[in-house]
Amino acid sequence: MLHRALSSWRTIKVGEGRMPHVRLRDGAELYYEKHGSGPALFLVPGLGGDGRFWGANVEALARHFTVVVHDHRGTARSTLSRITYSVEQMADDALQLMNALGFERVHWCGHSTGGAIGQVLAIDRADRIDRLVLSATWAKTDAFFRRLFEVRSLMLKELGPAAYLKSSALALNTPAWVRDHDADLAAAEQRAHETIPVPEIVLSRIAAIVAHDRRAELQKVRAPTLAVCARDDTVTPLYFTEELVRLIPGARAYVLPDGGHAYPNVHGAEFRRVITSFLLES
Repeated sequence: MLHRALSSWRTIKVGEGRMPHVRLRDGAELYYEKHGSGPALFLVPGLGGDGRFWGANVEALARHFTVVVHDHRGTARSTLSRITYSVEQMADDALQLMNALGFERVHWCGHSTGGAIGQVLAIDRADRIDRLVLSATWAKTDAFFRRLFEVRSLMLKELGPAAYLKSSALALNTPAWVRDHDADLAAAEQRAHETIPVPEIVLSRIAAIVAHDRRAELQKVRAPTLAVCARDDTVTPLYFTEELVRLIPGARAYVLPDGGHAYPNVHGAEFRRVITSFLLES
């Protein structure tokens, strides 16, 4: 549902009845949070689009950076727009947020879909990206990726959101992590049930990420780039990261031995150490 008309942007403190939102050109609103001080760092989540993905990492990173997290349009606390989604549209939404908050340039750490968005900005709006962290992401999909998301789409269409959420948790996390965090997963599933968009939005967003292909343009990226992944990620396998590093001039890789697709929440301390060191390089 669209909220009442707003000025171009505004911040509302917790306790005033509304959380911070930025209004976009077409009237949709993006939920965002801003933490800490220092150089601007956009932490951008994956397909789920919920900025709470980064929750365990925000406080520590906010000691070094002005950390901005947002919920993608179509997810969580942002407007559930019935549009045809694309990674370029997601990038434009993020750029509008950047403008509204007054940031000329930002560091960008994008996980999965957030990394695809980061590629678009680093290619099309190189003047706005300072340093780029590409976390568990890809330049172009392949047969494995397409088949994986065909299955996830079928799960959503045929069995509904609850089955989709439960199957997603198994795809994104390692067996050991699921074993040890069953209560955390149950709480996350409950939050998702409270905010999950209609299936048509999820399906459009899946189509958008499957269509993402900037491989031929990655040589245009000028931002210093670090690509990070876990060796046992079965959503965006290691070879996607290897391809990014091969195609982006001067890019480096950091590969964790395990952690699955959601490795930033499994090895949070190591993830924060690695990206903080990279982002603060002079």
